[in-house]
Amino acid sequence: MTDNALGGLFGGTAASLNLAGSATTTAPDATAQNDGQTVHNVIIVGSGPSGYTAAIYTARANLKPVLFASSISPGGDLMTTTEVENFPGFINGIQGPELMTNIGAQAERFGADIRYEDVAEVELEGDVKKVILTDGSVHLAKAVIISTGSEYRKLGVDGESRLSGHGVSWCATCDGFFFKEKALAVIGGGDSALEEALFLTAFASKVYLVHRRDSFRASEIMAQRALAHEKIEVIWDSVVKTIDGDEKVSGLTLSNVKTGEETTLDVEGVFVAIGSDPRTSLVQGQLDLTEAGTIAVEGRSSHTSIPGVFAAGDVIDPTYRQAITAAGSGCVAALDAQHYLEAL
Repeated sequence: MTDNALGGLFGGTAASLNLAGSATTTAPDATAQNDGQTVHNVIIVGSGPSGYTAAIYTARANLKPVLFASSISPGGDLMTTTEVENFPGFINGIQGPELMTNIGAQAERFGADIRYEDVAEVELEGDVKKVILTDGSVHLAKAVIISTGSEYRKLGVDGESRLSGHGVSWCATCDGFFFKEKALAVIGGGDSALEEALFLTAFASKVYLVHRRDSFRASEIMAQRALAHEKIEVIWDSVVKTIDGDEKVSGLTLSNVKTGEETTLDVEGVFVAIGSDPRTSLVQGQLDLTEAGTIAVEGRSSHTSIPGVFAAGDVIDPTYRQAITAAGSGCVAALDAQHYLEAL
């Protein structure tokens, strides 16, 4: 494929990109000073598909973004996954870490400044925002994009972390395809757990629903569907004590919460579906949150309750939580930030 063809696929050269306004409009000065300190156009807090995509778009708009990707978990949850088969453009799939490395490198190609440092605090009110790192250094920006993601709740049992990506998963949509004709366990009793179990019946030979109570917390219609499905068997009043296996999952050790009896369950995959928590600790008390705990945004935009502050990815999404939806959300945040800066 020629450079011109590639340019056509990705909107052409920087000079020809035009999405709801030219991305190469003369950008606000990224080296503006505030009491002698540099004021960046935009700082992105968090990486993953949303943060890196926001960096690509803001960099192509010549906004010279600075992205703090974290020193501990840069790239987000996909850095701990194995093969990703549902991200467009990769016919044979791609490893999660490779995908995130590529997207980050693409952002750097256009001039994004990715720093593997940790943000301790943000001050978002006012025309100039403050991003304070764990080393105490203060970084200023006219706009901030929050893309801190969410974190799946863990069981906290032996074998869970060790076998992550080797039979332990938190996303049936992402990984169900790899478990054709295998016996699986889903842990949880809410709507999300039952949705995961029902989805997995398209692949698995058997799905065990392990729930610590004697009734579901899920909606009645979801409970009826799960109970009626011939491939689903519910194991009530039970918790996971250990996830067993050497190099991959071979089974579970369960404990009955009423009798204390321990049993083993032979499965080749475990899907933990006990919820997730958006990472909003940095913005607590500053940005409005939804009832689900995510950052509240206006409609389909990324505008938060404070002008000049935008949010993207799983930190605003309690429902889909997919790499591709997060990437699209990062694009939205970048364009919103661009238009905000152009109007200053």
